[in-house]
Amino acid sequence: MAIEEGNLFFLILLLVPLLCLILKHLKPSSTPPLPPGPFQWPVLGNILQLGNKPHISLTHFARIYGSVFSLKLGTQLVVVGSTREAAMEILKTRDRTLSGRYVPHLAPTKSPQLNKLSLGWIVECNDKWKYLRTICRTELFSSKALESQKSKREKKILEMVAFIKKMEGKELEVRKVAVITVFNMLSSIMVSEDLMSLDQENADGEMTSLLHSILELASTPNISDLYPILGRFDLQGLQKKIMELHERCFEICEAITEERRQGKRMDASRGSDFLDTLINNGSSNQQINVLLLELLSAGTDTSSNTIEWTMAELMKNPKCMKKVQEEITRNLIPDILKESPISNLTYLQACVKETLRLHPPGPFLLPHRATDTCQVMNYTIPKNSQVLVNFWAIGRDPKYWKDPLIFKPERFLNSNLDYKGNDFEFIPFGSGRRICPGLPMAAKQVPLIVASLIHFFDWSLPGGKDSIDLDMTEKYGLTLRMEKPLLLIPKIKLRNKREMA
Repeated sequence: MAIEEGNLFFLILLLVPLLCLILKHLKPSSTPPLPPGPFQWPVLGNILQLGNKPHISLTHFARIYGSVFSLKLGTQLVVVGSTREAAMEILKTRDRTLSGRYVPHLAPTKSPQLNKLSLGWIVECNDKWKYLRTICRTELFSSKALESQKSKREKKILEMVAFIKKMEGKELEVRKVAVITVFNMLSSIMVSEDLMSLDQENADGEMTSLLHSILELASTPNISDLYPILGRFDLQGLQKKIMELHERCFEICEAITEERRQGKRMDASRGSDFLDTLINNGSSNQQINVLLLELLSAGTDTSSNTIEWTMAELMKNPKCMKKVQEEITRNLIPDILKESPISNLTYLQACVKETLRLHPPGPFLLPHRATDTCQVMNYTIPKNSQVLVNFWAIGRDPKYWKDPLIFKPERFLNSNLDYKGNDFEFIPFGSGRRICPGLPMAAKQVPLIVASLIHFFDWSLPGGKDSIDLDMTEKYGLTLRMEKPLLLIPKIKLRNKREMA
C-alpha cells in the first residue's frame, strides 16, 4: 500500500507540469497573433513563391490573407501592408516604432562605420539622421534653395535639347538621356560640375558606367539578405564587386572635394554650392562621399524611371499626348523653355502623378524595420521584422481608384490628392519620418524634362510601329523600370527648324 501511494505521488508530480502546459495553451493569449500568411517551407520559407516580380506576387497574397500578412524569406520575417489603412497605421500611427531601416547587405552603409554617415539607410532616426535631413532640406530641397537652382536645371535642359536635335531621325534611348540629364542637374547643383556626358564620343563615360553597374548589382538577389548568418562569407561575391565600384565613386567624389578644400576650383561666377556647405560645416571626406553618392544615385534612378514611364504612357495613349501638346502650346513660348510656368501645366502634372500611381519607382518604398515589438491592425509585429508597404498594390486597388489599370490623368485634375505623404492611397514618395527628402526637387525636374521633350520634339516609334505595340512590361529590381528600354525617334518641331534656319 505504501508503494502504491508513493507511485501515485510521483505520478502527480509528473502530471502537474503537463497539465499546466495544456492549460496555458488553452487559455486565450493576451498577445495578438502574427499576421496570417502563406505556408512557410522549412529553411526556404516563401522564397520560391515570390518569382521575379514580387510586387505582383505579394499583391496576390494580399487578396488571400488580407491587408496585413507575413511571410518568411529565408530566416527573415517580412510583414507586408497592402491597403491605404495598413499604410496609414505603419507610416503614421506606428511611425516611431516602424521607422527603423532594414539595410540590405549590398548597401555600403551596411557597415557600422558608414551607416552613421547615411541619410537613407541609417538604421534608426537618431540625432545624426536629423542633422543630415535638416542640412539637405535647407540647402537642397527648400523653396529658397530650389529657386536658386533654377538656372542650373534650365541650362541642363538646353544641353539635352541640343543633343537630341543632333539625333533627329535616329533611335534614342529615352532612359539613357534622362539618366545623364538628371544626374548632371544634381551634380551641377551639388558640386558645380557635370560628371556625365550626353556626347559619349567626347567623354570616357566612367561615371555613367559605374552608376549602371552599381544599380545592376544592387538589383541582384543576394542570399546574404535571406540568411544574414552567411553575410560575412559573401558567397556570390556581390559585396566585393559592389564595394569596388563604390570605392571608385568615392575616389571621384574625394578628388573634387580635395581640390575644393585646397582652393584649386575657385570660380567666382559659380557661387556657393552644396559641397561648400558640407565643407564649411566640418564634414569629413568620408561623410561627403557617402552623402553625395546616395543623393546622386537615388535621385537619378527614380526620376529617370518616372520620365521614361511618363513618355511611354503618353506614346501609348495618343489622346493624352495631344492634350499635353495643346496645353504646352497654349502656355509656353515657342522655342523657349523656362521652369516657372511648368507648375501651371495642370494636365502635364496630372500625367506625372498618374504615372507614379501606375509605375512607382519603388513599389514597396524602402524597407522599414521594427525597432521594437508593436501591434498593427490587431496583429503583432515582432522586433526586427522587415516591414514593407506595397504601394504598387494600393495604387491599383479598385477600392480607391476607378478603372485602376487605365492611364487616366483626368482623375487628378479635380482632386486634392497629392504625393506629400498625407493621402495614403497615393504615397509614391512614402510618408512619415522616412518620406523621401528629395520629393520637392523631383517634383520640379521630372515635369520639366518631360515638358521639354514634348515642347521641342515630336516623337514616333522605330519602324513605324503603332503605339498599341509598345511593350509596357515591367522589370523588377532596385526600382521598377521598363523591361525593354523605350526607344523613340525625335523630330524637331517645324517652328524650331525655322528658328534654326
